Amino acid sequence: MLQFDQITKTFGANTAVDAASFVVDKPMMIGIIGRSGAGKSTLLRMLNRLTDASSGAITFDGVNVTGLRGAAKRSWQSQCAMIFQQFNLVPRMDVVSNVLHGTLNRRSTLSTMFNLYPDEDIHRAIDILERLGIAQHAPKRAEALSGGQQQRVAIARALMQDPRIILADEPIASLDPMNAQVVMQSLRDIHEQDGRMVIANLHTLDTARRYCDRVIGMRDGRIVFDGLPELLTTAAAREIYGADASFSEATTSTQIETTAPAKEHLAGIAAL
Repeated sequence: MLQFDQITKTFGANTAVDAASFVVDKPMMIGIIGRSGAGKSTLLRMLNRLTDASSGAITFDGVNVTGLRGAAKRSWQSQCAMIFQQFNLVPRMDVVSNVLHGTLNRRSTLSTMFNLYPDEDIHRAIDILERLGIAQHAPKRAEALSGGQQQRVAIARALMQDPRIILADEPIASLDPMNAQVVMQSLRDIHEQDGRMVIANLHTLDTARRYCDRVIGMRDGRIVFDGLPELLTTAAAREIYGADASFSEATTSTQIETTAPAKEHLAGIAAL
């Protein structure tokens, strides 16, 4: 279904991704972990064609993604939606209009200029917001929402594209632990309910273990781990992060104590 074959990206004398190869044969939720600068973001940006590979090939269902140009490239980018750490919303625009921006790739220049949307698209945008638990915020400006809510708006915008793959580049890095869990559960639900492939760059090991079917670890641009979440031991994590015996993943944990008040608080945030 998706294959990376010796994909490499260099920036001058620096190699950001070094001969990365792996195959995904069915839709699943994949977590990519590694320290900052390991090449995680560059890997996703090459898949989405926001950046070109220096060598190697990426194929999806037999199509050479790295070779696409013009309209074919834009069509691929609509099938491979990207969610960013900083949300990339229009702050002063209302939430539903931000979600409708997910349809820009298939709208005319005139309708884009005058913000003209078919009723069908407006209803679908609201349905997606409802699914993510934030439909009540549809008329508000995006800047009025919390970070967790804004990230769910960004997820809704991605879903408006009706993509085959959703890429999430550090989607919870700027969120508190409770909002992080809400966002990750939203991505997990999208994978399970829609059958979409989700690939997320993550920093925290407990998040990768809890939400992902498969974990890929990168170090200095190379893939040094590829396996099931339960195989992501502390020893494996030390290898991925280049850490010594003093390494403790507890310092990066997003786990929340499962007391009754905490569960109620988490449920309350999801409803906001």
